[in-house]
Formats: sequence, structure tokens, C-alpha cells
Amino acid sequence: MQDERTVSPIGYIRSDFKEKFGIPRQSGRAPSLRAELVFLPPYRNREALRGIEGFSHLWLLFDFSQTAEGEFSPTVRPPRLGGNTRVGVFASRSPFRPNRIGLSCVRLTEIKHTETDGDILIVSGADLLDGTPILDIKPYIPFTDCQTDATGGYATEHEAHRLEVEFPQELLSKIPQEKRDGLLECLADDPRPSYQNEPARVYGMKFARFEIKFQVEDNRLTVTAVERE
Repeated sequence: MQDERTVSPIGYIRSDFKEKFGIPRQSGRAPSLRAELVFLPPYRNREALRGIEGFSHLWLLFDFSQTAEGEFSPTVRPPRLGGNTRVGVFASRSPFRPNRIGLSCVRLTEIKHTETDGDILIVSGADLLDGTPILDIKPYIPFTDCQTDATGGYATEHEAHRLEVEFPQELLSKIPQEKRDGLLECLADDPRPSYQNEPARVYGMKFARFEIKFQVEDNRLTVTAVERE
């Protein structure tokens, strides 16, 4: 008999990503990205954070809230395998799951007190869409969570894949200084689906209040325009 339980968010993420395209494929791939975790009442309580400053990293459990619900499929097509090879859903981190629960490891940068939202967590390296509901937080514990003999299966085939980014200075100067490193890391991580290789195609990626347009040829990504929304 299935035990049905209701899971409610404890907070949500504020990030520079208003749509899925361009979000890093995994947490930590763009370590300079900053995001804010804002708590909801009744979890907006300083006592709930007592001792958290002693941990450098946190696990965030979140809801893939923008993923449409559908019938269970035992297999999925990971983008990094070209979108054609199927693997078991439980051998993937696909958002198309029986329960739309995601897992992200982030660095805790700061605990910031605000007048409107109470204490919020400033984190870096998050791979989360703006507004993503956070279901729970757990501290990252190095001596148990870091397994030095772990293997990464098919995911390691593209572990080192990075693009060379050409971002003209006159375009880069339009981006606020504190957001440039994170944006460059996201572009180098190759936002395109791995099955797309069209040098003439112009891609558009929304980041913060901007749309970044770029083309990719061979292993070089060239930014062609930065438009403020």
C-alpha cells in the first residue's frame, strides 16, 4: 500500500536564470554563480540555521517545478548522450522522475539578514531556475559524502567538455562586474543540447536582465550580442 505524504517547500531560490536554457548541467560547474535561498514562514526562523555557518557546502533538495507531470517512463534520454541513447531513469539525474525531486550541492557563501525576508542564504555554484521551490537543506559532510573511489558511469564521458569562449569586451562590459565570471563559466559549459552542432545557428540565453546571443563552431563559442530585456 502506498504511503502518500504531502511535501511543502521551506523556501525558494532567487537566481539569474529565468528559463531552463543555459542553466549549468550540474551544480558546481559554474562555481562563481551566486543565488539566494529565501525561507518561507514558518521556516523563516534564525534558530533553524543555528550551526549552519560551520559547513562550507550544503545539499539542497528541490522540486523540478517546471517539469510537466506525466506517466512514468522507466528510461530517459540524457542530453549529454546525444538525446538518442536511453538509460534507466534511476541511472540519471533527469527531471522526468516518479517524484520531481532534485539534488544540488552548493557552497554556503554568506548568511545575510534582510528586513523583508529575514535571514537568507547566499550560495554559489547553484544550477537552479529562479523561483525553484526548496524542499529541504542538509549539510555536506566531507568524511561521509566524499567517496574517493566513486565512479561516474556514462556521465564521465563528457566531464572535461568545455568550450573556449570569445566574449568581446564591448559586449562583456554591459554585464555587471559581479556577474561576469558566472556567465563565462555557464557559456564554457556549453548550454546547447549535445545533439545540436549548427555553426550558423544563433542561440539566445537569458541571464539576469539580459539576453546573450552566441554561435558555436568547433570548440569555440562567440558571443554576438548582449541585449537588455
